[in-house]
Amino acid sequence: MHPAPSVILFSTLSGLGLGLLAYLGAGFAVATGWAAFWWWGLGYGLAVGGLLAATFHLGNPQRALLAFSQWRTSWLSREAWAAVGALAVLAPVALADIFAIGLPRLVGQVGAVLALGTVFTTSMIYTQIRAVPRWHHWTTPLVFVAFAGTGGALMSGQPWAGWCLIAMGPVMALSWRIGDGQFHRAAQTLGTATGLGAIGEVQVFEQAHTAGNYLLREMIYVVGRKHAEKLRVIAVGLGSVLPALIVALAPTAPLTVAVAAIVHLSGALAQRWLFFAQAEHVVGLYYGNR
Repeated sequence: MHPAPSVILFSTLSGLGLGLLAYLGAGFAVATGWAAFWWWGLGYGLAVGGLLAATFHLGNPQRALLAFSQWRTSWLSREAWAAVGALAVLAPVALADIFAIGLPRLVGQVGAVLALGTVFTTSMIYTQIRAVPRWHHWTTPLVFVAFAGTGGALMSGQPWAGWCLIAMGPVMALSWRIGDGQFHRAAQTLGTATGLGAIGEVQVFEQAHTAGNYLLREMIYVVGRKHAEKLRVIAVGLGSVLPALIVALAPTAPLTVAVAAIVHLSGALAQRWLFFAQAEHVVGLYYGNR
């Protein structure tokens, strides 16, 4: 599928911000005064900024509020409610930390669960789509939640952040290994797509359109194998290996953590670009492109 910048920024930045907010809310990192202000501000800035970026991908952003009305059937709607709930519940916790009020941490723990729940609902928006076999697998929520947890651990200065970064490499590799065979395992062909497979082999006689259209532009994006392999190496190197090495050199230095976080974010963006670019939509079968 076409990797829209707004969706890449939304899923990456919001996940990173919500991961940080989860650690802060649960009490794994506690500060007061200006330190708490900047910590919470960074988490809220990333989370809200990422969520706002998603509106640029809507055909009619003015109708974004309608997403809240379909929570019974739509993971997008559930994501909207979970995000609002997490940000609302964590707001008094942030103020309590900044002004040293001493709010019971149980409130923050509830907000932390909602924050990670938001990341999970975001991943389920894609996991539920049977028409994209590469996404329709349990590794999709695993990758989303793992990136949020790792980014949050890194930015909140957790001692196990380095191990989380190391683990991200195998997590990404697993998702790619399984995803590469998902379209074949789904057994989708031009015959199943048209319903004509029972009478023989189906081939495209002539393209359905003589010019470009929305489906061709958005749903049938092809990335070269060599290009994808290079980006996978970049994603693992920047999202896992290099930031783990940086953290190992000086795990408590703020500048080191900041540099490692920027490098990790770069790797996450590369992984997320591939997540969309390599997603083979079955609609491509109608055009003989799968």
